[in-house]
Order: sequence, then C-alpha cells, then structure tokens
Amino acid sequence: MNSLSVVIPAYNEADGIAQVIERVLAIAPGLEGVGVIGPELIVVDDGSGDATAHIVTDYPDVRLIRHQANRGYGAAIKTGFRHATGTLLAFLDADGTYPPESLPMLCREAIERNADLVIGSRMSGGSSHMPWVRRLGNGFFAGLLSLLSAERVADCASGMRVIRRQALPCLYPLPDGLNFTPVMSTRALHENLTVAEVPIPYQERVGRSKLSVVNDGQRFLSSMLWTALAYNPVRVLGMVGGAGIVAAGLVGLGLVAVRLSGVTTLGPWGAFALFGALVLSVAGVSLFSLGAMFNYLVSLFHARPVRQGLFGSPIFTPSLDHHFGWLGLVAMVAGLLLGAGCMALGASGWPVARLWLYLLGSAMFILIGVQLVISWVIMRVLEELSQRDTRVGEDMGRECA
Repeated sequence: MNSLSVVIPAYNEADGIAQVIERVLAIAPGLEGVGVIGPELIVVDDGSGDATAHIVTDYPDVRLIRHQANRGYGAAIKTGFRHATGTLLAFLDADGTYPPESLPMLCREAIERNADLVIGSRMSGGSSHMPWVRRLGNGFFAGLLSLLSAERVADCASGMRVIRRQALPCLYPLPDGLNFTPVMSTRALHENLTVAEVPIPYQERVGRSKLSVVNDGQRFLSSMLWTALAYNPVRVLGMVGGAGIVAAGLVGLGLVAVRLSGVTTLGPWGAFALFGALVLSVAGVSLFSLGAMFNYLVSLFHARPVRQGLFGSPIFTPSLDHHFGWLGLVAMVAGLLLGAGCMALGASGWPVARLWLYLLGSAMFILIGVQLVISWVIMRVLEELSQRDTRVGEDMGRECA
C-alpha cells in the first residue's frame, strides 16, 4: 500500500506555517479514501530567523528538521526527501498559496495513471489569484519547456507536487534554489518519466514573496536551457541554427531578386543584410550540426536511449544527419560550379560589379558543404562507438550459440 510523506520547506514563515500544518494533517481521511497511508509531515526550517521552528514544535505529529543556515528552497526539499519514508513524496510551500486538500487528488492521479510525477497546475483552469506578472512569467516558462520537450506543459514551476520515490534517481541532481521546480519538470520530461498535471486553486501568499521576478526568472531560463542541452542538444541548437538558416535564405532570395532587377550596388543596409546572411547561414549550419553531434555524445554518456531529436522523435535526428554527407558534397559541388562560372564570365569580360554577389554565394556554399561533410564523418564515428557494446554482445551471443 502506498504511503505519503509531505515536505514543507520553511524560511521565515511564522505567519502562515501553523495554518498550513493543520491543513496538511487534516487530509488523512482524504488520503485513506484513495488508498494512501499518511500523511507523514516533515517541516524543514531553512535557517529561519523568526519563530517558524518554535511554532512547528507545538505539533508533536510533525517532524522538524533544521538547517543552521539558509541553504535554499530546493536544498530544504531534498533534505526532507532524505528523511521521508513514504512511497509517494510530496512538497508544498509554507505560505498558504497551495491547497493541501488537493494532495489526495494528486495521489489518486499518481496511482491510477501510474505517474512518476504529478504537478498541481495553477495554469489549468483552477481558481487562481496569482499576480499577473508571475502568471505571464509562468506562461512563458511553460511554453519554453513545451518547445524544448515537444510535449505540452501548462505549469512547469508549480511548488506543489507528488513524486514516486523510485523516480528520484532519474530526477536528481536538482538545484538548491527556487529553480528546483522548473529543472525538475525539464529533467522529468527528458527522462521519459510519466508526468501528469492536475488543476488546483492558487491563493495569495501569507507574508512577503521571496521570488525575484528578474533574478529568479533569469535563473529559471538558464537552468532549463542547460538541463535540456544535457539531454537533447539538437533541440536547442537546431532550432537556433534553423532560424538562422531560414533568415539567411530569405535575405539571400531578396538580394538575388534585387540583383536580377539590374541593381549592382548596395547601400549600407544592403551590405549589412549581406553580411548578416553570410554569418547566419554558416553559423546556422554549424550550430545545427554541432547539436546533432552532441546528441551522440549524450547517448554515449547515458549509455541508454534518451529523448532526442529536433522534434522530440528518437529517430528524426539520426535519419537527418545520415544525409549530411551527400548534402555537404552537393553544396560543395554547387559552390565550386558557381565559382567556376563566375571566373569564366569574368575572364570573358564581365565586370566584378556583376559577379561579386555570386562569388560570395559560391564561398558560402563551399564552407557549408565542408562543415556538413566534417560533421557527417564525426557523427558516423560517434554512432559506431555508441553501437559497439550492442554489436559485441550480438557477436558473443552468436559465438556462444
């Protein structure tokens, strides 16, 4: 039978901790109704300077763990998890914003759907009193994670969750700060864990918020991107590189159209556009191929399949990068032919003013082709290394048979 441990991280929460404790302890009948024993309640006082810890000691059924100094929101939750005994682990804030009464519903979702992580979603239709600035920020980060993981996410930063204990090794390591929750969501999706979201109401907090919109927002963004890069680099680098290639292509088509209309000189903005197109095209291809190469390195590190591919598919990236070799050769041949044609026309008397744009295009195609061929060679070596153990096992199996 499943049992639930609830961890409450608390830092200077004397104003609201008692009410939250009483509400958590009162969910026992609701947990029993969904077949869960509990709750085991653990409050981690994260170096508070007020009466938070003293208030907690008034509740004999609550286990108090104290940090001598403030170590951070995520560190407090991880300390609680280390001391928890439940098969299901939950956490929620001590400021009264999250409803403990919804925990039985989250547990039921974990059991019925066999979910590894159930998130109490503040953005899925429940009554919410979230300030509009934070609502906007949460919407942005949820959209970003949906883009990074190729799965729709409504609330990636919710501070109320239920987790299966056996999923913790896949979720760790997690940061010590307030970016604990978005990194957990990012890692869970890239580890192919089963993630569910349940709508919950959200209230105004008791006391002053410790969240800094600018500083913590920047921390959320960087930590989510770095976590995604550790699993599926081509998803991030490929999108950036692809955007550069598309932008360069549009500029290039515009310049060719202008050139065909008879204009042979460019003003300052035209020269800048040409410079930008050349940089974006070469850099875009380089970023895309770099991301694909990193994906093979990630697979080698994990020694198991992970969520990979530009569109979240584990087969899309390999099927694409296998074409890098011939695509690179085609680009180099096209560049060489274009360059040779320009040289021939120049020798026959064409002025450089009519040829310079095409000569630049020739150089661009050659550089892109060289980059693709080099990337193709490197990825074939990495692919061979990633499959070596499997092939050795197959050969040994045949030999034993």
